[in-house]
Amino acid sequence: MNKLRYLTFLICFAIIGAKAQDKDLMQLYPEGQVPFAKPGAEVPTIKVFWPERNLAKGTAVIVCSGGSYGGRANNGEGIPACKKLAEAGITAFLLNYRLPKAEFMDRKEIVPLTDAQRAIQFVRENAKKFKIDPSRLGIMGFSAGGHLVSTVGTHFVEKSELDNPKGTSLRPDFMVLVYPVISFADSLTHKTSRMNLIGPEVTKDAILKYSNELRVTEQTPPTYLTSGMDDKAVDVKNSLYFAAALKQHHVPVELFLYEKGPHGHGVNNKYAKVQWIDDCIEWIRKERYRR
Repeated sequence: MNKLRYLTFLICFAIIGAKAQDKDLMQLYPEGQVPFAKPGAEVPTIKVFWPERNLAKGTAVIVCSGGSYGGRANNGEGIPACKKLAEAGITAFLLNYRLPKAEFMDRKEIVPLTDAQRAIQFVRENAKKFKIDPSRLGIMGFSAGGHLVSTVGTHFVEKSELDNPKGTSLRPDFMVLVYPVISFADSLTHKTSRMNLIGPEVTKDAILKYSNELRVTEQTPPTYLTSGMDDKAVDVKNSLYFAAALKQHHVPVELFLYEKGPHGHGVNNKYAKVQWIDDCIEWIRKERYRR
């Protein structure tokens, strides 16, 4: 009997723990109102990583993992980044944006962007609930997630497909791009990411539209960029071209490069003594992006 009671206690404890965790995981849209969705589509979500109360600074960052627009590398990128941010007093939100698959959605090429814009809208409109300052909201992306984030930061000036009755700003206050795909030009792009987002028929107009180094303006948010010079998957020139475009438009940019930084290293480059995430956190906490 004692063993049965103990087993029952463990099961109840596990259920309570799971429910407690579920409170931090939220659907991005109201039930039945996911734009462009077809039957069987995945439901986009956002999960909060809370800082300790005595450390909370009011700053928040939405995090988008990479995965070539065909997956989301949350375990190696998004989750460790969210934990690092929360440990530093920054409220982090892991965004599970929808992967662009034509069988599950209409206009697949704008769905990840719409989900990322919705995440900004959702966090800003619930700023009091999350105890954050809506004017200190950034967005971080890895690899193809970096392409998504740079799209958010360069396309917000266009009319969004997102329903936005309150007129909430969809411009992030800063961006963090980690070994990002920036360009869809043949000479620079990561072709799998490009194909997954705008394929199978890749047109010249679509390449130009989603080559974000060409979309920079004076309104593009300040940006922190990091990449490895030896990245074999996504050419470091993606970061360099974007940094150059930002400079030409007088947008503050911080560039952190590794001599050795293989693609997909996340927040911990095993070949480096100084990690980009620590430098980036200082950039965020000291609001160097406001210079």
